[in-house]
Amino acid sequence: MGFGQTRLVVEYTCLHVYLKMFCQWMLLGFTLLFEELYGFPSVNVKEEKCGYESCHPVKEGFINVHIVPHTHDDVGWLKTVDQYYYGSNTNIQRAGVQYILQTVMDSLRKSENRRFIYVETAFFWKWWVQQSPSVQEEVKHYVNNGRLEFIGGGWSMNDEAATHYHSVIDQMSWGLRILNDTFGECGRPKIGWQIDPFGHSKEMANIFSQLGFDAFLMGRIDYQDKEHKWETKTPEVVWRSSKSLGESSDIFTGVLYNTYSPPPGFCFDLLCSDIPFIDDPNSFDYNVDARVDEFITYVDMVSQVYTTNNILITMGSDFHYQDAEAWFINLDKLIYYVNKRQETGSKYNLIYSTPSCYVKAVNDEAKDQEWLVKEDDFFPYASDPHAYWTGYFVSRPAIKRFERLGNNFLQVCKQLYTLSDLGFDDNSQLNNLREVMGILQHHDAVAGTEKQHVANDYTRLLQRAINGCENITGLALNKLMSLEAEQGDKPALPLFTCPLANISQCSVTEESENFVVTVYNPLSRYINKTIKLPVKGSGYTVVDGHGKSYLTQILPIADVVANIPGRQSEATNELYFIADDIPPLGWKSFIVSLDKSIKPEKILPVNLKDVRKIGTAGALLDLDPETGRITRISMEDTAISLNQNFYTYNGFVGDNSLFESRSSGAYIFRPTSDTPNDVSNRTVVSVYEGALVSELRQELNDYISQIIRINNIEKSIEYDWLIGPIPTHGSNGIEVITRYSTNLTTNGTFYTDSNGKEMLKRVRNFRPTWDVDIAEFAAGNYYPVTSEIAIRDEELGMELAILNDRAQGGTSLNDGEIEVMIHRNCLHDDAFGVEEALNEQAFGKGLVVRGSHYLTLGWINSTNGNSNAVKAKDIAQRKLLDAWTYITPLDQSIDEYKSTYTMEYSGLKEALARNIQILTLEPWRDSSFLLRLEHVFDYDEDSILSQPALVKLQDLFSGFDIVSLEESTLGGNQWLKDNTRLKFKTKETQEPSKSRQEIEDNLEDFEIALSPIEITNIC
Repeated sequence: MGFGQTRLVVEYTCLHVYLKMFCQWMLLGFTLLFEELYGFPSVNVKEEKCGYESCHPVKEGFINVHIVPHTHDDVGWLKTVDQYYYGSNTNIQRAGVQYILQTVMDSLRKSENRRFIYVETAFFWKWWVQQSPSVQEEVKHYVNNGRLEFIGGGWSMNDEAATHYHSVIDQMSWGLRILNDTFGECGRPKIGWQIDPFGHSKEMANIFSQLGFDAFLMGRIDYQDKEHKWETKTPEVVWRSSKSLGESSDIFTGVLYNTYSPPPGFCFDLLCSDIPFIDDPNSFDYNVDARVDEFITYVDMVSQVYTTNNILITMGSDFHYQDAEAWFINLDKLIYYVNKRQETGSKYNLIYSTPSCYVKAVNDEAKDQEWLVKEDDFFPYASDPHAYWTGYFVSRPAIKRFERLGNNFLQVCKQLYTLSDLGFDDNSQLNNLREVMGILQHHDAVAGTEKQHVANDYTRLLQRAINGCENITGLALNKLMSLEAEQGDKPALPLFTCPLANISQCSVTEESENFVVTVYNPLSRYINKTIKLPVKGSGYTVVDGHGKSYLTQILPIADVVANIPGRQSEATNELYFIADDIPPLGWKSFIVSLDKSIKPEKILPVNLKDVRKIGTAGALLDLDPETGRITRISMEDTAISLNQNFYTYNGFVGDNSLFESRSSGAYIFRPTSDTPNDVSNRTVVSVYEGALVSELRQELNDYISQIIRINNIEKSIEYDWLIGPIPTHGSNGIEVITRYSTNLTTNGTFYTDSNGKEMLKRVRNFRPTWDVDIAEFAAGNYYPVTSEIAIRDEELGMELAILNDRAQGGTSLNDGEIEVMIHRNCLHDDAFGVEEALNEQAFGKGLVVRGSHYLTLGWINSTNGNSNAVKAKDIAQRKLLDAWTYITPLDQSIDEYKSTYTMEYSGLKEALARNIQILTLEPWRDSSFLLRLEHVFDYDEDSILSQPALVKLQDLFSGFDIVSLEESTLGGNQWLKDNTRLKFKTKETQEPSKSRQEIEDNLEDFEIALSPIEITNIC
């Protein structure tokens, strides 16, 4: 079944459907008459054909050259999204998407032979909603005849290193939904088109395969990998993108010959200076013969690389086609004059084409060809020996964290909107957050490779969208709370969030002596949540709706936190308590009251010389009493030697004129030395021990500090680090890392996640499918770490994993070590286009970043469902979909509040199993909901929890019942039964996945059977 989706339908009257159909027929009749009178192309429904049926025919016995006109439109990079769309700020870049789309439509009108593809739905939709009905009908005509084809179809062309699969699926689904709602079947993309991202992930390929796409075409791969593929004629393979899903995750994958640019000398855009076709024989500048010779020489080279008689030539680049006719006039001539050479024996046949038509032609020709199977990924990407694009894994760490919080809250917003039944019509505030999160996935957004003013715009857009969805969650919670209490109309309950809790600042908890803490849990199982709130008092009581009292703990706010630039807070302490048994897809409220009569036990710093261990049996750290450094870690029945420290690399500075003079910058990581600098020239250490949490606080220098926090209840270890402002005086750029060094034997091997999904094996100085020569040892061994990096001692059967709270870069440069980069500034540009240094400022100083790593230690294999993979998955889930905390000032008595508002609620009738998670629950379309269920474990991660699981849907939700359901592809834009993907033959075969009949039988019984790592959706 693979990544499927199922459609959950609730019974409603169909009268509005018939009315809508009648209006559409009336509109069509009026449109046909209008077009006949005013000269617009008429729509002949019988003749319209799109998809593969609309492809220009290829010629047997010829090398068919597929000419693909396209534009690549970054959803923000050097200019903001709006600046790119409207074409403003031309002193930075002359680029205006509205002109591209308008002039392309004008050019398509002039010839039915022409083709064009468009990719970024965010820009297209911005243009579409501003068009008149007649223009919209004209565009639909082009789409219905295959002259305009949507490729990719996501809201943006997302990055593949810093993005989480959850957000990628969301942004792809939203873009595909817009296209499906607007154009129907003919607007449904068939190809993944990732021509500009800086490396490619297995999970991206897996997502494309489960979206029902037929192929994945890419532009950038490592320069050595490209040389190998060109020499071996293997630029096209079948990518088996999931070890758990096997053949159902296969997708035909091709590397474009010239990234995504036109052949040298054949750029006909107004932004280019290449010579156009001059075909007047009487002109002294006549050049047709020379131009044709030049092009044939080029395609001769291209044809030597690929194995079929079909080759794809991209005609376009960044923001090309602002005057589309300049392109199409010359492409018309190129096709005509090259094809005319067939009369004298030329073997080349040029046709206007699209990526879909190219892939279909390859598939038709090579039915019996056995394609090479690829099972690794395309990271890291290097464009030359000294340019490993691994710096962007870490660039702009604050935006990377903010994006992750945005996804967290988007899921909360969608769930509460659904559970409270706020209405089935699209909500503009919810859609805005969907769209802004789609923009943030762009490969120059969360990647951190945009100009500073663009980064500022991204954060401004996201904060405004979050504010809008806070209105939704406030309405939803008020409705659910009041409905259960049967109180009728009354003033809305204020529900505040604390967006600055990361710097221990929250005005509501600081200013209120009594307040309610409502904790919403977006996970599908009960959780315990450690609540940490900045307060001014020192004695508090906490009770829940049943009158149960909770143990509290007060710790002073660390000086380094209190002094963060921009912090405006009078809080001096932090209040801790454990919010237990928070219901799945539900909340639990706690009443917090200041009690000045309480004389809490004041927790004072412990003399370091008196401390040998910190924590409890579940999570215990041994300390060196002289240095205050950790020397050993014990978790349950496992223990290893462990040392953790911070280091810095100095960024290389050059003039970028040669490979050897490349500077470290926003894109690339290039240190002056592969041996980083130890920063622990002085360490100020203090220890705080308490019943709930114990803390080891370390200040290593003026800009690096951390709190190692042991949660005695959850038995977890958190490294809460604070970095910045990074010095700039006397520096060429500093890149800060943390290393976890152990006595584990790892043999040059470590593991990183793929977009938060499957773990991939990495081997130092090695690539699985080609022989690599690494000139930059540190940079060339860095990989994206979206959620986890781990090392294993196979002989001991033990694993250490580090979980992060945002996308970062990591490696293991020495056996037994994990290295993660967490912050960087680069005071020189690396000459890849952004043209400014990466030196973020906030409040007049260098950016300060605070974040967390979570450490797990355990056995690789387990017979009791408690392997280290289980521990890591638990943390990863709880941090990705973290419980969302709302604060309400209490201006009434506790008894009055409890009698007015529901203090505990669950959207599920019972919790799901530990290996099953509701990935998505949101209002969708046509009076339906979209529900994605996922199995969170790979087939080999745990002997118990990696087994298939069954979910019974009939009595799953407490607020509504499922009436009927049908499975669709991952994007929710096509029924799975209607999706038939092109098949590409390979030598390696696996057992087939579940049959279509098995799936349908389960759905009839309102049950979903999930295999390891599988996702299925219900609407």
